[in-house]
Amino acid sequence: MLKNNNFILVTGGAGFIGSNYINLFLDDDEVHIVNLDKLTYAGNLDNLNVDGRENYTFVQGDINDKDLVKELFEKYQFQTVVNFAAESHVDNSILDPEAFIETNISGTFKLLNNAYKLWMEGPFHLKPEFKNARFLHVSTDEVYGTLGTEGLFTEETAYAPNSPYSASKASSDFLVRSYFHTFGLPVITTNCSNNYGPNQHDEKLIPTIIRTALGLQPIPIYGDGKNVRDWLYVTDHCKGIKLVLDKGKFGETYNIGGRNERENIYIAQKICEILDFINPREDGKSYSDLITYVKDRPGHDKRYAIDASKIENELDWKADENFESGIEKTVKWYLQKYNK
Repeated sequence: MLKNNNFILVTGGAGFIGSNYINLFLDDDEVHIVNLDKLTYAGNLDNLNVDGRENYTFVQGDINDKDLVKELFEKYQFQTVVNFAAESHVDNSILDPEAFIETNISGTFKLLNNAYKLWMEGPFHLKPEFKNARFLHVSTDEVYGTLGTEGLFTEETAYAPNSPYSASKASSDFLVRSYFHTFGLPVITTNCSNNYGPNQHDEKLIPTIIRTALGLQPIPIYGDGKNVRDWLYVTDHCKGIKLVLDKGKFGETYNIGGRNERENIYIAQKICEILDFINPREDGKSYSDLITYVKDRPGHDKRYAIDASKIENELDWKADENFESGIEKTVKWYLQKYNK
């Protein structure tokens, strides 16, 4: 074991947001991060900058593995849990919802239950050695359903999930809530808008646009391309999570959004514009010529947008990147990746 006993469990730490979180905060020598990741298609150890780090341990495994999760809690006596682990691709949840139920609901339950058993003597009675323990659950704005052309999701917005993915995340959020109200477990939930940036899996919208453009393949855009998302640069999200973890109020939810609403077609056109400038096509044409509209997917929510006033006002968080600055950094990162 290590010099300190401040062990943090980060689940899904080889995935997109989890890996960015670990890379950002591993310099803190006062903590030891244990990264539990199943290494599904979405997890990649190459996402992590952990070479030679003594305050980092990787464990390949499933948060839904009851015996493994129990063993890890007993071995490391975690003071903190940050739960990123989730099945998160909406299209996959339509094709095969079962994995989403198992990971997002059952897996979250096992983490909560083990935290309760380790940290508490009984309901509302923390053990003295775990008086500073905390459990942060990372969720999504998709639990709120869809918006019209006006309005924003707030922490008081009623849940109305429209896909098996968002329904499974909503269920996990309710489990987290229940462990606070029934047992007094020190939990906090964050609901974020669409993330983008380094390490995102190739199947997601922005990497797909960049990858297909560079391959001179059709750039697929669902429906009429008018679906709107609020985009959040992943580093800004990770900083928000850390702030909520350190200063957030137990039992509360904090919405983290970038205030960057953009239509999907704008995203594609902006990426093509950047590529036209930094990596022009040999034939002199614009990458935007490759944009192709495809059949819309079932249950495709029209608009998401988050009101981040609570975390901005109560915790003094603010996104450093607007969409235009963040997407340029992102395109350059993927350009290096795909041109290797």
